[in-house]
Amino acid sequence: MAVMALGSAVGLIVDDRVLAGSAIWFKPFKFAVSFVVYALALAWMLTLLTRGRRVGWWAGTVVVLSGLGEMAIITGQVVRGKRSHFNHATPFDEALFNTMAVTVVVLWTGTLVIAVLLLRARIADRATAWAIRSGVLLALAGAGFGFQMTQPTSGQRAAGNLDTADVIGAHSVGVPDGGPSMPLTGWSTAGGDLRIPHFVGMHALQLLPLFLLALVALSSRFPRLRDPRVRLRLVLVASGAYAAVVALVTWQALRGQPLIHPDGATLGAAALIVMVTAACGYGVLKSTPALQKTDSDSTSDYADKELAA
Repeated sequence: MAVMALGSAVGLIVDDRVLAGSAIWFKPFKFAVSFVVYALALAWMLTLLTRGRRVGWWAGTVVVLSGLGEMAIITGQVVRGKRSHFNHATPFDEALFNTMAVTVVVLWTGTLVIAVLLLRARIADRATAWAIRSGVLLALAGAGFGFQMTQPTSGQRAAGNLDTADVIGAHSVGVPDGGPSMPLTGWSTAGGDLRIPHFVGMHALQLLPLFLLALVALSSRFPRLRDPRVRLRLVLVASGAYAAVVALVTWQALRGQPLIHPDGATLGAAALIVMVTAACGYGVLKSTPALQKTDSDSTSDYADKELAA
């Protein structure tokens, strides 16, 4: 995927074709970069399995092969100058899109198997265990939005020509695909975009474990963070806040509202998430006394073990 990202980056420079309002090589570039971080996170998590390692190996291999299959179709359609997603223009294009839909289902199922194995794994540090479990479960929820994009939009249903339509499904809500969009992400600035909850949810896989790593790194300066109970509770607070954000951007997208143009209801919900998260985080830190440095060997050993963990 790293090689494919580099190749797509070259394509962005040397190929000036535009498809559906975006540089034609932008989609394979985004997908390849996303797969890089997704695969690295899953590979690390597979090393933490305490049982079912063989099943985990096969599930990881399934994820790899399905991801490669999806990227092969996306890249092949770019070379042909055709849409990869939602394309029903010809029987061949429709067959490619249906095949890609199957690869997505297989990839999602492989990730689900890994999630189940991680839920059953005996990971010594509970904060680590819940950062990983929450991340995988939210990633599965985020990936699930891909299935919703393949359904006909209300406008497509109203047109009543689904049997002969060239395009069925969309990522934009309330506006056609290919309109004004944000730089880098390509998310719509004129309507809702289901790619936003899809992206935010899937990358919980990396962000929640990174949040825990940040807590561990800060524990040398802030004694309270050396307490495994504090780290566990903060991870649970962060997981709840992340789930609330996924729900918020999903609600916003389904109402046909651009991410960068929230209305009062969206801003109010966002403010509520921030306040509740801040209050819970403050409550966790305030209710737990800081570990004090003493001459006791047991206390020193305890802190060292926690930092090592």
